[in-house]
Amino acid sequence: MNNQNIWKLENLPPSKEIETKKILKSLPKAYAALAELKGIALSIPNQNILVNTLGLQEAKDSSAIENIITTHDELYKFELNLKSIQKLEAKEVQNYIKALKKGYALVSDKKILTSNMIVEIQEILENNKAGFRKLPGTALRNATTGETVYTPPQDYDTISNLMSNLEQFINDETMSDYEALVKMGIIHFQFESIHPFYDGNGRTGRIINILYLILEELLDLPILYLSSYIIKNKSDYYKLLQEVRDTNEWENWLLYIIKGIETTSKETIQLILSIKELMLTMKHNLRNNYKFYSQDLLNNLFKHPYTKIEFIVEEMGVSRITAGNYLNKLAKDGILEKKKIGTGNYYINLKLFELLTKR
Repeated sequence: MNNQNIWKLENLPPSKEIETKKILKSLPKAYAALAELKGIALSIPNQNILVNTLGLQEAKDSSAIENIITTHDELYKFELNLKSIQKLEAKEVQNYIKALKKGYALVSDKKILTSNMIVEIQEILENNKAGFRKLPGTALRNATTGETVYTPPQDYDTISNLMSNLEQFINDETMSDYEALVKMGIIHFQFESIHPFYDGNGRTGRIINILYLILEELLDLPILYLSSYIIKNKSDYYKLLQEVRDTNEWENWLLYIIKGIETTSKETIQLILSIKELMLTMKHNLRNNYKFYSQDLLNNLFKHPYTKIEFIVEEMGVSRITAGNYLNKLAKDGILEKKKIGTGNYYINLKLFELLTKR
């Protein structure tokens, strides 16, 4: 049954009790997986490696949910900023990682997440200053049939008031005593249902998820991303969001989110352990065979799956000639793969690239 013309989005917190036995029983495993992820992330010597490599991965996956498709190759080439043809899709994905890093910086600094911060994140994401929707006509439609599935609030004042209420719900702990992961599921549902922007609501909402986990100190770094889980279970994602609107039953939606957190935490733990193992292998190789080995060089090769002379110069403080010598020697010995694009060269950490692309 579709009640999209009858159902009205209300202020938070929800008016009914939603923490069922089933939901509460599903939480310990998700919290345990998150805690393990938080601990393992600290074992990587340079935290920027994870923020950058996993952030790029999330940017790619989150954009793919909105049918903005790019390959890893296009994405990493775009990061190099070489003078060559840049694909629009890769630019959009790069905007996502900029927005994500901005959100992380804001939340780390302010210790709150406000409507204005969410607007700032969306501005970077979409590269415009449109702000909240002011014109009516937005409707969410079934991609296959074109049928209207849900009509979000249409006027600016309603949108603005609902976003103020959402801001209060996120930051004011006296408004509810929900478990943090349940609250995250409510926040995500509410934001996607307000649908406050003309564009970028899905991606902004997925950035809010990770920022909320950081606010709650369940993670220190923005490294848990639900987008890969949503891609694998995309029809359930939209179906269960709509089920809450149609029936006011939250259980299936919240179980989906909690399971997503548990599953994705475990996958991310495995990925970090694999990155760590690769780093250790390369560290031994470089330290034993190259006089120019340094931890900074190793960090660079793992922070940027595709690196270039300028990155080495900037991050290690060496001359262009020295940086070129390092990279060319590693490419000659098969540790990196050297590629030419336009008038510039770039160097691929093949083992890391293979690890990130096989996911």
